[in-house]
Amino acid sequence: MEPSVDKSNYYSDTDEMISWFEKSAENAAAVQQQTLRRILELNHGVEYLKKWLGDTRLQDENAMESLYATMVPLASHVDFEPYIQRIVDGEKAPLLTQDPMKTWSLSSGTTDGRQKFVPFTHHSSQTTLQIFKLAAAYRSRIYPIREGGKVLEFIYSSKQYKTKGGLIAGTATTHYYASEEFKIKQQHTKSFTCSPEEVISSGDYKQSTYCHLLLGLYYCDEIEFVTSTFAYSIVQAFRSFEELWKELCHDIREGTLSSRINITKVQKAVLDIIVPNPELASRIESICEEVEREDWFSIIPKLWPNVKYVYTIMTGSMQPYLNKLRHYGGDLPLVSADYGSTESWIGVNVEPSSPPEKVTFAIIPTFSYFEFIPLHRSKSQSFNNSHKDANLLANDDFIEDEPVPLSQVKIGQEYEIVLTTFTGLYRYRLGDVVEVAGFHKKTPKLNFICRRKLILTVNIDKNTEQDLQLVVERGSRILISKSRAELVDFTSHANVSKRPGHYVIYWEIKGDVDENVLGECCREMDASFVDHGYVVSRKTNSIGPLELCIVERGTFKKILEHFIGNGAALSQFKTPRCTSNQNLLRILNVCTIKRFYSTAYG
Repeated sequence: MEPSVDKSNYYSDTDEMISWFEKSAENAAAVQQQTLRRILELNHGVEYLKKWLGDTRLQDENAMESLYATMVPLASHVDFEPYIQRIVDGEKAPLLTQDPMKTWSLSSGTTDGRQKFVPFTHHSSQTTLQIFKLAAAYRSRIYPIREGGKVLEFIYSSKQYKTKGGLIAGTATTHYYASEEFKIKQQHTKSFTCSPEEVISSGDYKQSTYCHLLLGLYYCDEIEFVTSTFAYSIVQAFRSFEELWKELCHDIREGTLSSRINITKVQKAVLDIIVPNPELASRIESICEEVEREDWFSIIPKLWPNVKYVYTIMTGSMQPYLNKLRHYGGDLPLVSADYGSTESWIGVNVEPSSPPEKVTFAIIPTFSYFEFIPLHRSKSQSFNNSHKDANLLANDDFIEDEPVPLSQVKIGQEYEIVLTTFTGLYRYRLGDVVEVAGFHKKTPKLNFICRRKLILTVNIDKNTEQDLQLVVERGSRILISKSRAELVDFTSHANVSKRPGHYVIYWEIKGDVDENVLGECCREMDASFVDHGYVVSRKTNSIGPLELCIVERGTFKKILEHFIGNGAALSQFKTPRCTSNQNLLRILNVCTIKRFYSTAYG
């Protein structure tokens, strides 16, 4: 029997949906025990679990969590790869799940430069539907929308392909947009995407974006909110809009479709919808002419007068796009979308009016079994041996304690999330660092901190993605205050090819900037790293001066196209904030037009 979400949990009624979750949250500890028992019962006897549990059935609910944690080790993706490869190659034996796996998701590959296979089952589609409905229920309490309204969704599928064993592989978003659950979601949330399936699945993100914009404008008075998986996709779409608006207006006026669109099925699907509308085209043109003079400030509410909010993932590596999103959105609320990964959905935003910088996510205890590795930062950990017996990762970024179940987490403590899923991952280290910000009933509310692997380090220094973002923010404040320029995007690299090693930060800028200002930005960023290991190393010159590289316009688009060319979809793309990927570094270094070195430490 395929593991599935209990169908009784699907409610079209908003209050009932919320009521179901509140009850689960109130009994989170017991629900987690039931979730673990159900996963182990469904997959009893699979090869991976047999290796650790033998034929033992963990049935005593009071002792089950501790026995499971004692007998089954923590694991990362590399531990599952031999089993995954056998399934992908066509082996039929129950290796990770009793239910045969027919579909595989590909991770984006933006973290470590390679895409990983992750199981995707009917359960994955169902939990996606459930979290979307639950999130919509909470949003509708604060930002009610009209039933039957349309949504401007910048969503993109990529190609699915068959593995050697005849199984389907593609991105998780591609599988979801092709599923029955995606259609059900629109019915249940009573809001309908304005783009047909042919546009979503075109496989060419530029053609899809053009059509999303065109149909969004065509239905402009019916659009209730603007959304995408990641904030990046919305910013990318409106940067394109700045260049395309005249062409879009022409198509609306004439009822035609730009020659940019050359995929037959997309042409037909769009032309079946639009008819000439000169009056609408003139209205859009006059708005664009006015807003262009104001650098496109507030373009979204001006073109879409009935939009209630912008809804997308804005945490982690998406945070740098918030300023631009606010610029395009004017006074519209920015509502942070929910917390998940390719492996599992994790938490829902139960307070949609919270600003994105303060958003927390309440864990849904029925989706997976969750454990939490307590993480401790220590300024002195690199300088003495007092923790030499502690369980340290190879890159020493945190000191770890033993994992604890959901019921034992503490407010204010940072953790790495560990997942046991219905889809065959057991005590899987997700690599996400979160902080427990509080509780919703008795389920933890998490604040996403950063990806654990994305660490800038040369020797004893340790700077996370969050540390880097704070530093770049300090530097970009100087850029904005002393010039009429804007930071388009950035990434970084720890260059250890020469001694002493040093940090390199790559900036793409829109606008002209005096070289003295860029030198000041570089100095400010170098001086803003507060990690003790970095400061000491800079003072003793065991880390060299920070290097700021200015890349030509369009460089980060080339990086996007590199990832998409390797099978990623725009809807899952995240600019890597720290990279050692040689292909990316080649693009960045070829496109570097200016270099500055910090004088912060003399």
